[in-house]
This record gives sequence, structure tokens and C-alpha cells, in this order.
Amino acid sequence: MSNLTPPVTDAMLCRRSAAECCMSPEAGHVVSAIRERATAATPSKWRDGIVVHAPSSRGSGGSWIGIDLLDSQDTVWVWNHADLTTAVSMGVPVALHELYDTLAIGPTRFSVLPLPRSS
Repeated sequence: MSNLTPPVTDAMLCRRSAAECCMSPEAGHVVSAIRERATAATPSKWRDGIVVHAPSSRGSGGSWIGIDLLDSQDTVWVWNHADLTTAVSMGVPVALHELYDTLAIGPTRFSVLPLPRSS
């Protein structure tokens, strides 16, 4: 993704070492307890989608995922710092929380950083 804005690239920097678990509250890193509760308290803000682009190889730069939203036919791109090659694949149904930038793949939640939409 070469068209990223500075706030996006800053949030994508994970300052953990390979031996540490990421505890960054930034979007795209860890799902905090408050974010978990906020998404549960606002069920009407989940948007259903289908994964149309999934990470195909392991990488240390995180994972970009393309999601076609069912209600609008828009494609949304989200990033997570972890290697999600085993968690998500093409055609998988997911839900994206539009207020709290959280991706649900089955019962598992991931904090995501959405790619800003161009105007």
C-alpha cells in the first residue's frame, strides 16, 4: 500500500520485540477490554462482509485484508499488525464494526486499522 497517509503509517509501527506480546492500544494492534465491551454494546454498528483479499504469505509487516461489504457493495481495506494468514481466507464471512474498528471472524475479534477512503 503505497498511498498511505502519515497517521496510518505511524499506527502501523509496532514497537514490540519478537519476544514480546503486543499491547499497543492503537488501531490494528490489540483489542482492548473497553473496545470489546463497546462493540458488544453497539450491535447495530456491525456490517457484514465477505473477504475478497486475504494475506497469502507470512510477513512481519502485518496483514492487509480486503472486505466487500454486503450492504453497500463497497470494498474496505483493513490492516492488523499480526500475521493473519491462518485466521482469514478468501470467501470467509466477516463482520466489521464501523465505530470501533474491530473485525469479527467467527467468535474471534481483531483490532483493525481501516485504510482511509479517498475523496
